[in-house]
Amino acid sequence: MHPNDYKPYLKILENWFHQRGWKVFDFQRSCWNAVLLGRDGLLNAPTGSGKTLAMWLPYAAKALAEEAISSGAKGTSRPKPGLRLLWITPLRALARDTELALQKSAEELGVSWKIGRRTGDSSAADKARIRKSPPEVLITTPETLHLLLTQADYPTLFRQLDGIIVDEWHELMGTKRGVQTELAIAHLRALRPQLQLWGISATIGNMQEATKALGLHPEAITIKADIHKKIEVHTLLPDHIDQFPWAGHIGLKLAPRIAEIVRGSTSTLLFTNTRSMTEIWYQHLLDVAPDLAGRMAIHHSSLNDELRSWVEQSLHAGELQLVICTSSLDLGVDFAPVETVIQVGSPKGVARFMQRAGRSGHQPGATSTIYFVPTHALEILDSVALQRAMHSGQIENREALHKPLDVLVQFVCTLATGVGCRPDELFTQLQSTYTYREITREEFHWVVEFLTSGGTVLQHYEEYTRVHKTDNGILHIADRRSAMRHRLSIGTILSDTNLSVRFVKGGRIGSVEESFIARLKPGDVFLFAGRYLEFVRLKDLTVYVRKSAATKGAVSRWMGGRMQLSSQLAHHIRVLLQELAHNDHGLLAPELQAMLPLLHKQAERSHLPTEHELLIEQIRTREGWHHFIFPIDGRAVHEGLSSLIAWRIGQKMPISFSIAMNDYGFELLSDQPVPLDLFRDPYLFSTDNLEDDIRAGINASEMAKRHFREVARISGLIFQGYPGKMLQNRHLQANSGLLFDVFEKYEPDNRLIGQSYTEVMQNHVETQRLGRTLNRIRSGVIVITCPDRFTPFSFPIMVDRLRSKLSSEKLEDRIRKMYAKLTVD
Repeated sequence: MHPNDYKPYLKILENWFHQRGWKVFDFQRSCWNAVLLGRDGLLNAPTGSGKTLAMWLPYAAKALAEEAISSGAKGTSRPKPGLRLLWITPLRALARDTELALQKSAEELGVSWKIGRRTGDSSAADKARIRKSPPEVLITTPETLHLLLTQADYPTLFRQLDGIIVDEWHELMGTKRGVQTELAIAHLRALRPQLQLWGISATIGNMQEATKALGLHPEAITIKADIHKKIEVHTLLPDHIDQFPWAGHIGLKLAPRIAEIVRGSTSTLLFTNTRSMTEIWYQHLLDVAPDLAGRMAIHHSSLNDELRSWVEQSLHAGELQLVICTSSLDLGVDFAPVETVIQVGSPKGVARFMQRAGRSGHQPGATSTIYFVPTHALEILDSVALQRAMHSGQIENREALHKPLDVLVQFVCTLATGVGCRPDELFTQLQSTYTYREITREEFHWVVEFLTSGGTVLQHYEEYTRVHKTDNGILHIADRRSAMRHRLSIGTILSDTNLSVRFVKGGRIGSVEESFIARLKPGDVFLFAGRYLEFVRLKDLTVYVRKSAATKGAVSRWMGGRMQLSSQLAHHIRVLLQELAHNDHGLLAPELQAMLPLLHKQAERSHLPTEHELLIEQIRTREGWHHFIFPIDGRAVHEGLSSLIAWRIGQKMPISFSIAMNDYGFELLSDQPVPLDLFRDPYLFSTDNLEDDIRAGINASEMAKRHFREVARISGLIFQGYPGKMLQNRHLQANSGLLFDVFEKYEPDNRLIGQSYTEVMQNHVETQRLGRTLNRIRSGVIVITCPDRFTPFSFPIMVDRLRSKLSSEKLEDRIRKMYAKLTVD
């Protein structure tokens, strides 16, 4: 059809908007026109502005036009039923919500297209129904899409596919799940060259690179909504700011005020940064506000699907007044009743803060309200820095990955499990992607040889010859057992082995990680899903529990909770400190006014660093000599930098250190002092031989060995087991460790080993960002002080070190005694 032929149907869309009292935004109309013109592109619009309708409704208009033509024109047959639009989303919860939104609008507009959803929690009956009679619109996740590609008849499923929409692209970009998405799109475009491709993104800094990473061609367009999302930020300040802060000691004290905010709102989302903190806050709020019992719930990814679905549905219906959650509710699930958002602790990034704020006022034109709850005094600076970054539009970039071969190995197996693939055709597809645009023939040949022979070391072991090349050159997995094992292993989301949690006489509650349960013995009590549970036994990867009347217990802990301060936010914090160091403090925001006593104490005992100064404090206590260094660039940078500086000092003198760090700086604790002149040695902060020195300082071989476990899982070198019979974590570690040692010794040029080292340097140590930090330090001024006691900046780092060694009760007692000494002038 000619684009002008769609005008009557665009009018239908506009009328539908007007009937609901909605305004059609310019960006929505631009998306409708661009899609109907056959263009590809990326939509960038704030959370809650109507992005879903902007992308879905032009396809609805296409459906209406096709139905009108087939029913009105003689000899015109109705289009054959089949999959027309693929909607890829990063979350199963978001998939459910998108399905409901599309179905509702389709029914109201009179669109007869079927809307289906195929994710990891779909029932066997739903999967069979979709395979037998595919819907016109299928909503799925990257992992499930790859599962579909393992079916022998998948070309038939996609033979009528017209378009792909990738939702929340900013969450997928820069991850291996994003690479999975990119590979699937490239393959489907090879099947359907005219396939239309669109991405949807709310918050991302490097928009141009985001379009390339999605696989969009240079002629694709970017549509940016000209909508300023109003976000009101309120920082909860304690009545008294302690001059020696430590992480966690403010947050819970503000619980009564948080309870009042919750009572005054229709419904509230309270975000914490870890699953453990959701459990702690749920119990604490029940203690201070028992009237909220029955009207509050927990939501995080380790709770079972039924419980999470109930929470989401109750939020939609306005039946819950408070949900305490993690990033599991970060993304675009539409909770219109939510009036208020509370963020406990620094979110460490501007984009994450805006995303969470946008959960409230989730309608076009509505104001989002978010309360920032600092967990210690220095996080008050984060609040001001976040607001400045938002107002200046400085959103973090998402860096695309570069040639992760473990994902490619998995993808080749995926295609080989289905109809098979020809190496030359697949290589051409890879070169069309952004992630693998620089892949060489030699690298691709290594991947194929690795799969078809096991490589130099594993060629004598039949189980590692997973793919066979047929006489006509097609890569194929014919062995049924190998195909099943691969289907069970598809995905790139990895964590510690998850153990199912069940009542002895009841149903499933959720899952915890093996590393946490390993510390418990029968009779121990732990907090999970808002309840105190007694650990009864562990059997067949299931944790059996019973309800406990105890009011104390270990808090369930999961890996993956470490969030990193972004470079944008760190920059704004340094600028703030410079302003405070030079300001007469006459006109300051309330947050900064509240911090003045703390900052005055820092300046009095040591120094308040400006943006271009590196502060170093040397303090002697009964523990030894503490060397505190404050680059103020985030925990991840400080982790690598502390090891680097410790190693370089060790090259100058015989010395050993204990290391601790936070987002502001790090501590090197030793039994002897470092000569102060050594801190001014240019060698210490040089970028020369940076990677070699970092590798030596952090024991890169051991870190790469641990990281290889992830690479080995994704590439299928180790199998996690069958459902209900998963391998235990220690066995997975042993298997991957053995393979790493064998490769290191007998096949040192193995490319998966090389990838492990590269990813450790890029992702864990962040060498590029660390290099920028060193350059900033070298171009600035080093200020060294020797306080007689801990300072407001050094005290929280010392507490973090003690936290890893002491129980919470002993830690609080130790801090109380130290604090009493610090406050005596």
